[in-house]
Amino acid sequence: VQLQASGGGLVQAGASLRLSCAASGRTFISYNMAWFRQAPGKEREFVSAIRRNPTNTYYADSVKGRFTISRDNAKNTVYLQMSSLKPEDTAVYYCAADTSLTFSTNRYAYDYWGQGTLVTVSS
Repeated sequence: VQLQASGGGLVQAGASLRLSCAASGRTFISYNMAWFRQAPGKEREFVSAIRRNPTNTYYADSVKGRFTISRDNAKNTVYLQMSSLKPEDTAVYYCAADTSLTFSTNRYAYDYWGQGTLVTVSS
């Protein structure tokens, strides 16, 4: 499985961005997908996840109400719509795929990772 994240950039506080993550492979529909982020000097943290089926969604408290995760199985792509961005959202954002039969928001459960896309929010 190869994951290609895109959509990061430099924005002002309050702006919106949409991240995309395109996955290779014919079994994308069977993957749980997630976004994690890592700010400089900090551990990688969970942001959001979407299950394979049903497509329940999960969010970190810090982004709940501002970020929306979605997936398009026909395009093998998962999205993260980010609104009302804050300077503390500044980080490298990684998409990840969990190909196991279970579901978790723990980063160690995800076995495939994209290369990351940088989001910088200025105040």
